[in-house]
Amino acid sequence: MRTLVILAVLVMAATCYESHESMESHEYLNPFLNRRRANDFIQADTRLRGITQERIRERSKAPQEHQRELCEDYFPCEMYAFRHGYAAAYKHYFGRRRTK
Repeated sequence: MRTLVILAVLVMAATCYESHESMESHEYLNPFLNRRRANDFIQADTRLRGITQERIRERSKAPQEHQRELCEDYFPCEMYAFRHGYAAAYKHYFGRRRTK
C-alpha cells in the first residue's frame, strides 16, 4: 500500500510539474490580447478588395469599351458590328462626324 501511495505521488509530481518551457509562453502571464493586436493575424477579406477594384474599373473604362457600349445602344450599328466587328461599326456610324 505504501509503495502504491509513493508511486502515485511520483506520477502526480512528474505530470504536474511546470517546466521552464511552459513559463516562456506569453499567454501564461497575460492570456488576453491587446485590442490593437487582436486583428493582426486576420487577413482582410479579398472579396471586398475585388469588389472595390471592380468599382474603380467601372469608373475608368477603356475608350473601346465606351465605343462598344455606344454602338450596342444603336441598333443599326449593332447589326453592322455582328458582321464587321465593333471597331468597324463604330467607325462607320460614329467615326465621321459631319459638320455643316
